[in-house]
Amino acid sequence: MSLKQALDLGGRKAIVTGGSRGLGLQIAEALGEMGAEVLLAARKQDELDEAVAHLAKTGVKAHAVAADLGKPESVHAFADAALAKLGHCDILVNNAGTTWGAPAAEHPLDAWQKLVNLNLTGVFLLTQEIGRRSMIPRRYGRILIVASIAGLRGNPPGTNHTIAYNTTKGGLVNFTRALAGEWGEHGITVNALAPGFFPSKMTKTTLASIEDRVKERTPLHRLGDDEDLKGAAVLFCSNAGKHITGQILAVDGGVTAV
Repeated sequence: MSLKQALDLGGRKAIVTGGSRGLGLQIAEALGEMGAEVLLAARKQDELDEAVAHLAKTGVKAHAVAADLGKPESVHAFADAALAKLGHCDILVNNAGTTWGAPAAEHPLDAWQKLVNLNLTGVFLLTQEIGRRSMIPRRYGRILIVASIAGLRGNPPGTNHTIAYNTTKGGLVNFTRALAGEWGEHGITVNALAPGFFPSKMTKTTLASIEDRVKERTPLHRLGDDEDLKGAAVLFCSNAGKHITGQILAVDGGVTAV
């Protein structure tokens, strides 16, 4: 098999959560460019419709199902709808997530629970549904988790107060490793991307106050851009990465290396 063939995703069916904008849409663009049929999930139907239209203009076959994956009761219904549209799922990209900023001593319980429900529990429940209903029976799957460098370390003094975000993303890091160990026998790989700072709706407020400091302590002296996750995502989701599982790749300009 040539490398070009190994990276080809023609005929593959992919679900991308949080896929209507930001990093999720960028990953969906990459998978679609390589030939995958893509289904996007997000809460807002209008944003999903815009994303599907955007992908269609580039020749990507795309669908959308609106769902709040932070509500456990919504996950099963979403999996039903997604599998009904796709037939099966080869690639699951768990990207949906949210954040909250507050000092640990003052962090509201409801905000903590909101992040646990979406960032962690929602990922577990959807992965469980898609795994047992589509990937395990077919003995093939590529699961990609979008974690964060916030799950690999704490925050430098004077920067973020994001205890719940760091905690849930750290949970995803070991979720990736644990599931890789358990589901490898089914021909399923499980890997994670750990992005550093990328401009997005979620990071806009934070970057407004710390962008210069972030760039200063980043070896490449830049933020991530719209293309920086795409190659790694395709590697993990294609046969080029068939012998890679349980790995967490920091895409952060070198922040976690120094």
